[in-house]
Amino acid sequence: MKSMNTANKSTRFFPSHTHHTTTFCTRSHQIAALAIVVTTFFLTRLFDQSLGTCSSSYQNTFPDVNRQYEGVVRFGDSGGWPKRGYGTQLNLKIYVYDENEIEGLKLLLYGREGKISPEACIKGQWGTQVKIHRLLLQSRFRTRKKEEADLFFVPTYVKCVRMMGGLNDKEINQTYVKVLGQMRYFRLSGGRDHIFVFPSGAGAHLFKAWATYLNRSIILTPEGDRTDKRGTSAFNTWKDVIIPGNVDDGMTANGARLVDPLPLSKRKYLANFLGRAQGKVGRLQLIELAKQFPDKLESPELKFSGPDKLGRVGYFKHLQNAKFCLAPRGESSWTLRFYESFFVECVPVILSDQVELPFQNVVDYTHVSIKWPSTQIGPELLDYLESIPDKDIEDMIAQGRKIRCLWIYAPESESCSAFTGIMWELQKKVRQFHQSTETFWLHNGSIVNRNLVEFSKWKPPMPLP
Repeated sequence: MKSMNTANKSTRFFPSHTHHTTTFCTRSHQIAALAIVVTTFFLTRLFDQSLGTCSSSYQNTFPDVNRQYEGVVRFGDSGGWPKRGYGTQLNLKIYVYDENEIEGLKLLLYGREGKISPEACIKGQWGTQVKIHRLLLQSRFRTRKKEEADLFFVPTYVKCVRMMGGLNDKEINQTYVKVLGQMRYFRLSGGRDHIFVFPSGAGAHLFKAWATYLNRSIILTPEGDRTDKRGTSAFNTWKDVIIPGNVDDGMTANGARLVDPLPLSKRKYLANFLGRAQGKVGRLQLIELAKQFPDKLESPELKFSGPDKLGRVGYFKHLQNAKFCLAPRGESSWTLRFYESFFVECVPVILSDQVELPFQNVVDYTHVSIKWPSTQIGPELLDYLESIPDKDIEDMIAQGRKIRCLWIYAPESESCSAFTGIMWELQKKVRQFHQSTETFWLHNGSIVNRNLVEFSKWKPPMPLP
């Protein structure tokens, strides 16, 4: 029986040549085979070229993006975010901490005695901290079950609270530590799946001890560099996400806006700089340059308080009156003026060497802006800008018009928005597995702490790093 099985296997895998008729290859066969190979080669080349054309002419689901300028935004073949590293669709579950579930969280939202209102905090360049929170609360990506969450959002309006006197730096630091010590899931991952918004130039430095407690967490910030005063940057390109600044709603809303763009022919100036000097070299150079060339560069002395305070409409009327809007660094590397320029339709000129820009995986900024060395601020800058034909300026403005939807914090029902972009970026941060130096696991999958206490039995406050 054993030999028979062996024989059967031999017959199955190595059939005897005696069972097959030998076919000899004639010259006609060779010519026919060569013809098939040649035909296949050319058909394959033709198919590849056709497919390449289809791929480059993607259908973009973002309404403001026109195929004529497809080089400026590189979305995926189906019109969404690039598939590589992101997946083909958004599939996120984010838990948003409730203000009442953690002692101290209300202080970081409303300050002492709850005197700081969200409506006051949503205005101005730091309003992203409120807008992202509100959009998440209404989002389809929100889950109310911690155990199924991919990420955890910690809502705070701490920049606004600090600026309005709701908490001082010491109180902010102490409150953050107290809040974090009550979060079991923060302890579980070492903070790796927790999201914090720091909407100002100070970035995470608003929390003095960020480097100890948040150095593994996901930080949403417009600020990519803060080494000028602190000696170290709180932004990490591996885990953090650059977000757009908060442009005045009166400029981003559909329909009537505070100010409408002017035709190039009616703009009085070649370029403008609207901002305070703040003792920064680049800004001081621009102010002096405006004095030398008042017909080309406008840099008015702005009043931000008192009877001559510049209002919202007045500010944007100044901004709209030039072909180029200059955006130098101020207290930090980012500036809101870069985003505002897209809505008055002037070409932004970045004069901040360390700046980081949002959504760089889909936006080619060379099509919509200029970045000029901050060490070359002088007449040569104006000469260069003056040499650019109006047609090229119009083209850059037209392309910028198509991507500015990415700067608007609109509901996720809008296919193109800052919120949707942030969700795509966050999806890339999701990990299947989390660990920390104080997390351990057993053979049955149980998660325990250093004292072998199961995760479900951890009691706050939990020790932090």
